[in-house]
Amino acid sequence: MAIHPSAVVDKSAQIDPSAEIGPGAIIGPDAVIGPRTRVGAHAVVERATLGADNLLHPGCYVGTAPQDLKYAGEPTRLEMGDKNVVRECVTMNRGTVHGGGVTRVGSGCLFMAYSHVAHDCRVGNGAILVNSVALAGHVQVGEFAVLGGLAAVHQYVRIGRYAMLGGGSMVGQDVLPFATCQGDRAVMRGLNLLGMRRGGFGREDVAGLKSAYKTLFLAGLRYDEALAKLKSASPGPLVQEWLAFIESAGKRGVMRPAVGATELEETPV
Repeated sequence: MAIHPSAVVDKSAQIDPSAEIGPGAIIGPDAVIGPRTRVGAHAVVERATLGADNLLHPGCYVGTAPQDLKYAGEPTRLEMGDKNVVRECVTMNRGTVHGGGVTRVGSGCLFMAYSHVAHDCRVGNGAILVNSVALAGHVQVGEFAVLGGLAAVHQYVRIGRYAMLGGGSMVGQDVLPFATCQGDRAVMRGLNLLGMRRGGFGREDVAGLKSAYKTLFLAGLRYDEALAKLKSASPGPLVQEWLAFIESAGKRGVMRPAVGATELEETPV
């Protein structure tokens, strides 16, 4: 076990023998550091469980108290999977009792400098948060979503898997899987074709979503009429995923294209 002499380690912390703790790092109460995970200089980890092969760069804060006025010191946690990269000055807050008590981060994610994951968020495998992205409490980010720099996401919003948020997007509604959005306030722009190609989705998958997009947003149908039409057309698995996502929407609603949009934008944001 490589723990720098200047690191401060709470007696309740559990650190795998293969983990590394850098100079001036603080491993606080109830922290669990998994195999081969490296915690950089002056980073802070408390009330968090980290899996294997994570890389925490200097000056990040993982598992610290939520920025929620209702929080009263309850023993909540943050849980992180494997092979995540957490860059400088990233902040990740643990959960709150009223939000389930746990903030969850998957595996293989990249959190660039100054990005923020608030209390009770759920971040799926392979997600990328670019510099200074801010997630409010209870946000859900799907697998392999990409959130552009300076984007901010309202509490309780869901970002679907393989979605892409343009830089500076102010996101106040759920973003469909495989969609792109951009703007202040953000609107749906089209499909994340680049992400779908990288994810190995086939031509039929892409064609099905293009057709569904046109039916939902460009055909001049009422929303309920468009949904009924899609359901009756034996939709493929990705269109079924869209329908399930829409039907499970919360009070924020699902993002749509700007009023008056007449075409599907097919280039990445």
